[in-house]
Order: sequence, then C-alpha cells, then structure tokens
Amino acid sequence: MNGAVTDHALARLRARIGVTQPHPQPPWYRDPGTDAFRHVAEACGDDNPLWCEPTYGPTTRWGGPIAPPHLNGGDTMIGENEVTHLDPDTKALLKGDPLKGAHAYYAGSFREWWAPLRPHTSVTRRNALVGVHDKGSDFADRTVHEWSAEVFGAPDHMLSAQFRLMIRTDRKIVEGKGDRGKNFGVEIEPYTEEQIEDIAASVAEAAGRRRGSIPRYWEDVEEGDELGPLVKGPLRVTDIVVWHSGVGMGLYGVKSLNLAHEQRARIPGFFRPDDLNIPDVHQRVHWDPEWARRAGSPAIYDYGRMRETWLIHLCTDWMGDDAWLWKLDCEFRRFNYVGDTHWMRGRVTRRYLAGGERPAVDLEIWGENQRGETTCPGHATVLLPSKEHGPLRLPEPPGGATTCAATLDALVHRFAEMEATP
Repeated sequence: MNGAVTDHALARLRARIGVTQPHPQPPWYRDPGTDAFRHVAEACGDDNPLWCEPTYGPTTRWGGPIAPPHLNGGDTMIGENEVTHLDPDTKALLKGDPLKGAHAYYAGSFREWWAPLRPHTSVTRRNALVGVHDKGSDFADRTVHEWSAEVFGAPDHMLSAQFRLMIRTDRKIVEGKGDRGKNFGVEIEPYTEEQIEDIAASVAEAAGRRRGSIPRYWEDVEEGDELGPLVKGPLRVTDIVVWHSGVGMGLYGVKSLNLAHEQRARIPGFFRPDDLNIPDVHQRVHWDPEWARRAGSPAIYDYGRMRETWLIHLCTDWMGDDAWLWKLDCEFRRFNYVGDTHWMRGRVTRRYLAGGERPAVDLEIWGENQRGETTCPGHATVLLPSKEHGPLRLPEPPGGATTCAATLDALVHRFAEMEATP
C-alpha cells in the first residue's frame, strides 16, 4: 500500500471505534494523594496552594485538597485499566495499524473535566479509538483525523477525559515536505543578563496576578479581557528532568538499569545505540543535544504536553479557586527548544450561559516564544461563580454517564456527529 490512505484501510480502522483495549503502561500514581498533587503541579511550575498545600483546600469551596487539572486524567499518570484482557477475536481486530506506512503526527491534545480528583480516590480508566474522520488536505491527496479517547472514573462518578488527535496522510505525497531544513534554520540566541532579569521580573509579576481565593464572578468578565502573560522559561534540560519526576516517563514507561534490559527485550525498536554502542531510548532526544540533531532538530526540545500544562496554569491562575476549568484544547505547531522562553497569553472571546444555566466563558489561549512565534494555540472553557446565578455548578459528563464504558459510548456518538456535520 506504500502508506496510501485507502477506503479499505479506513474501513479496517473504523471497525475499531469504541473497542476498549488495555493501556500499555500502569499508572505512574496508583494511589495519588496530596504529595502526588504537589509533585505534578510543581513539575509544571505551578505552586498554587489549592494543589500544593493540604491545609488550604479545606478553606475553599471544595472542602479539601484537590488535584491540579494536569493530573486529573493525565495520560499515563492515573487510573487502573478496567479492561485487562482481550478475547482472540478482539486481539485480531486490534492487531497492527491499518494505515501502516502513512505519515502520522501528533497534532493536538484535548481535555475535559467533570469533577475534582480528591486524595486516594480509586480511579479506573478505559481507552479506545472514538473517531476516524476523512478530511481533505492542501498538501496530501487524503488526510485522516484519528481521534482516541481515554476516560477516567471514580467509583460512583466520572472525572475527566483526554483526547489525542493524530493526523494521518499519504506518506508518498508529503515525503520531503517536512520541517527538517526549516528547523535547522532556527537560532537560539544567548541571553544577556538584562534579559534574564527582565524575564525574572515578569515571572514575579505573573505570580502576583494569581486570582486564588478572590472569586472571579461571571458578571465582572467582559469579552476581550486578557489573561496573563504567564512566563515560562528559558527552558532548561533541568526543567525536562523535573517534568519527568512529576509526570512519569510517558507512553513507553522508560526504565533504568536491569529493567531497561528487560524493556529492550520487549520493544527493541524503541532503542538504538549511542556513541559507546550502548542501546538507549529514542526519548533521549529530549535531553541529549547530539541525539536531537541526528533526529533533525537544532536543539533539545520539550514535550508538547508541557506547554499544555502551562496553558492550564494560565487558566487556573486567572479564574481563581472558586471556578472550574471545564475544557481545554491546544495544537502543537512548533517545537519549544531548550533556551526558548514562552509567554502564555489569552483573551475572553465569549461570555454566556452554557446549556442555558451555567455561567461560562470561552477563551482563546496560546504560547508565544521569544522569536514571536505562536507554538501552541488553543481554546478553553471556564465555568465561573455568579452573583445572579449562584455558586459554580460542575458540568455533566457526556450523556450524563456515570461509568467509563457509558462515557466512551457517548463519546463515540459525539465524534460520529462531528463527522456528519459539514
């Protein structure tokens, strides 16, 4: 097939929609408590006491500590698999990639939260393909938007969902049109002492803008109001190391020493030899400059999910502790290199009653680097307390679902409606 996106391949892929399969990695936090809340928040540069100080939560409307949104449903961080084994027919259905050979890139992350994660909650998860949308493209004959979802639930209610958008295109059409040459044209200039001091001052100023315990009422918000800026950087290798200490090692669950040998025996293709002929993981491009250059990057670069959490931080600092971050999406359009500084910004684009009853605002959010490039545009929806309509009311999961299985079913229906909408 040579990477072509065909009707037959799409039919095989669509046959998998809604079919649950186990997540390949155990959760980084099996029993997340207040220490986990703090570690994850601080790994993202967020020291909001709502996540980081166990004694602060009881003084808020939440009545106790709650997890930062970064952790509540974060990919690979929480949730035990509800489905742990597959029957032979399901295994056969899920075997291989129907679009094998087609170009694939991780285009965006979308999050949705329905209830807070509290300490030591027993969390379960289910993940499945939920949508396959056949799209046109300016640079390929055929492009497919492949949507997967992972949903997270407590014993009696749903917590959150995380969606991943993979864009698949005919490799023979896009071959040679990547960013490798353009990336090597990027220059990361050293900072002057004055620039470092200016950034430090901006960081301090942003910390002073955190809304915290002062309610931000819906009636006091106007369309066009600005968020931030929240300054992140300059990015260091140290920041990436600390990131991993909080959020774990991601989809491949990178291991050390003897466990690394066992991992290599299971997934040898994830390893390649270093200069001493010692096998190491491909993820090394995030902390080794030479490996990054060999991969076509002028420098070490971050994980897109880091900037997603920075956008979450921007929203939660602005909205205050009495509000609720309901939805957030972002695209990963450019790299964020070690040495880059990002200014996370936003503005209010709409103020309305969601469903006719919940005071809500929609936000346009983005991260912009020191070269003036927007690397991670996105959107968010925040529910706010109201002087007229009363305290915050949490949103309902799709279809009012109370189980992971029912939530996935509702999401399959949602994405089918999305594809049917012109």
